[in-house]
Amino acid sequence: MFEQFREWETNRHEYAQEWKERTGGKVMGYFCTYVPEEILHAANVLPVRILGSHEPQNVTEPHIFGMFCPFCRDCLAQGLKGRYDYLDGIMIAQSCLHIRQAFTSWEKHRPREFSYYLCMPHHVQSPRALPYLTGELVQFKEAVEEWTGNTITDEGLDHAIEIYNDNRRLLRSIYDLRQDEHPPLTGEEAMEMVISCQMTDKEEHSGEMAKVLDALPTRGNGRDPGVRLMIIGSEDDDIEFINMVETSGATIVVDEHCTGTRYFWNEVEPRDDRLEAIAARYIDRVPCPTKDWEDRSRIPHILELAKKWDVAGAIVMQQKFCDPHELDTVAIRKALDEAGIKTLFLEFDVTVPIGQFKVRVEAFLEMLSDEDLFD
Repeated sequence: MFEQFREWETNRHEYAQEWKERTGGKVMGYFCTYVPEEILHAANVLPVRILGSHEPQNVTEPHIFGMFCPFCRDCLAQGLKGRYDYLDGIMIAQSCLHIRQAFTSWEKHRPREFSYYLCMPHHVQSPRALPYLTGELVQFKEAVEEWTGNTITDEGLDHAIEIYNDNRRLLRSIYDLRQDEHPPLTGEEAMEMVISCQMTDKEEHSGEMAKVLDALPTRGNGRDPGVRLMIIGSEDDDIEFINMVETSGATIVVDEHCTGTRYFWNEVEPRDDRLEAIAARYIDRVPCPTKDWEDRSRIPHILELAKKWDVAGAIVMQQKFCDPHELDTVAIRKALDEAGIKTLFLEFDVTVPIGQFKVRVEAFLEMLSDEDLFD
């Protein structure tokens, strides 16, 4: 049922190259989920999320500090090794220092025909954030039109918005099924579905999800869900880690990170000014820690997910050296503890084997299982 998503995720580079040949469009690699993909879609550009390979890297040492997070170093290594040479352009929406450096280094040492730095405001709670970002999107739209030679019309934006909203609605509907006592899909399957969504044509992806959504309610996977968990924190596309957790006696039923729900959770709401509507969506989305300043709006959202998906525990994951998530971790764990939800904190490195985490995960699951026995 989920084989197509796994195929897309595993063979992401081959897919993008085949898409270029089939459509004649351009491919844009992007470093952050604040990139307004709808504008790219309206110009016949395929947005492809730049992710790592989870391999030990040494090619980045001359280009980026060793104390920068392993995720950004892994991403940069993919560019330096030429694995994304099919990209026509690369871009970033204002993000953390580490990812910004990966983008800058890639731009310098593996230049593409087009590159763009979108000044996404960090202080999204400010009343000035929406007009500011709307103005930035006007400039971005003009730059994309000049690059591609394609005019981006209101009708084209309306079509792109609906395609992306439909994809988000399908993802939400499938995630809702994970609230069941016996979820019809695993966390591993859900992760492959969401990751593949960030590197494929959304209409193709939605067509496959519609088939899955029709079949899931009657799917019997014969699997004991075990302990219900959620994962929270830094970017995580580590399929091997998720598999290790779920084969240790658990099911990850929901997540809160930028390769999961934070990517698709809210939709673009219609406005007369399409660019303002798109800007509002990215301003109002569940914020990344680089954007979530004084109001800590992520914490109520995390608690709501934990309650609705009935989780027994949470794995709070922080990419090693990730300062924004490190600042959030204490407040998030405190809020979950006060809500009666135990947490396991893991300082993660996507380029090292997962064996070092297995013992800690198994001990955490044993603790939760013992608590359940004595409740």
